[in-house]
Amino acid sequence: MAAGCRLEAEAVAEWSWLGRVPYRPALELQEQIRNEILAGCRRETLLLLEHPAVITLGRHADPAHVLLPIPALRARGVEVCRTSRGGDVTFHGPGQLVGYPVFRLRRGVRGHMQAMATSIVAWLASLGLAAEWRASTPGVWIGADKICAFGVHVRHGIATHGFALNLAVDFEGFSTIVPCGLPSAGVTSLARQIGCAPPPEMVARSLIGLFEKNFGVQLIEMRVPGCNWTAPLTRMMEAS
Repeated sequence: MAAGCRLEAEAVAEWSWLGRVPYRPALELQEQIRNEILAGCRRETLLLLEHPAVITLGRHADPAHVLLPIPALRARGVEVCRTSRGGDVTFHGPGQLVGYPVFRLRRGVRGHMQAMATSIVAWLASLGLAAEWRASTPGVWIGADKICAFGVHVRHGIATHGFALNLAVDFEGFSTIVPCGLPSAGVTSLARQIGCAPPPEMVARSLIGLFEKNFGVQLIEMRVPGCNWTAPLTRMMEAS
């Protein structure tokens, strides 16, 4: 969109499936979108994607919760990144659906988190899984095991970051951290619960209706053709 444009306020947002995206470019993209929303040049946007193996440390993370030295992790192909979200330490990797709703906080941080969580819980229920949102240890849990982690960052009333839903993720990555800083808590995935998991893009598409319902917005798909994550971000997320 042209510089200086302004969009009329409306309950319409965009969503995109981005495929597998390195963590730092995805973080930069969220900030770019937030700035464009603030400038009135972009609708709120839900980004859905996977990350290559990466350990992220939230604002108040304890570095002791990363159990291997950074050189040893890099030797395994695992990136380590400090990030602006809340929460402690978590792992992202292939087989995990990551969602970043860069949305205005119409109902505050708690309402934003609950809208994400309610969508995930309802989707899992459609597969016969009894999951629940626990605000005291933010996440969607199945018994004593977390299946979906959450963390957000808010600036000028707009959230970035979001959720990470374990579908068929490699659990070796979680063995190198204390997930979310909770040593007694377990981690699970859809594949562990039911023996298999759909591809992340299929799950992403099946969640759109639930996000529309729980966030109270209409979501319009914005396709991003030919994503090359070594190119400047502005050339990949062109104005819709």
